[in-house]
Amino acid sequence: MARAATVLVPGASAAVREQAIAALLATPPAKVSATPVPPGTAQAPARAFDAVILEGLGVAATPLESGPGLQVVRIAPGCLCCDGNLVLRVTLNRLLRQRPQRLYIGLASSEHLDQLRSWLAAPPYDQLLALDPTVHA
Repeated sequence: MARAATVLVPGASAAVREQAIAALLATPPAKVSATPVPPGTAQAPARAFDAVILEGLGVAATPLESGPGLQVVRIAPGCLCCDGNLVLRVTLNRLLRQRPQRLYIGLASSEHLDQLRSWLAAPPYDQLLALDPTVHA
């Protein structure tokens, strides 16, 4: 199973974070070399989609709406490595079962960014996520 390219996007306001994520989504994902399929073997095409987890309330004119190819989930504001850890785990596990190609996590604060990155790089997420460099909005 391919790991989801994952980017953490901290920023001062929801509007700034959402604009940054929208700009990242506009960039086509890197091509992944396909595994050859033996002749005569049927293979259903994978439904490629991207996922976004946003901390906190949204903005009125958000550039991020769920639709074909994009699933946007909002979770309650609060430190995602402390208070919101359980909520983030449940949300993340639900999304990862659907195997997104890319995952963006919008954070209201970068205070515990290192702890969150360490948590996402540890089992079982190390086998499911490919952490990319953080993008500060």
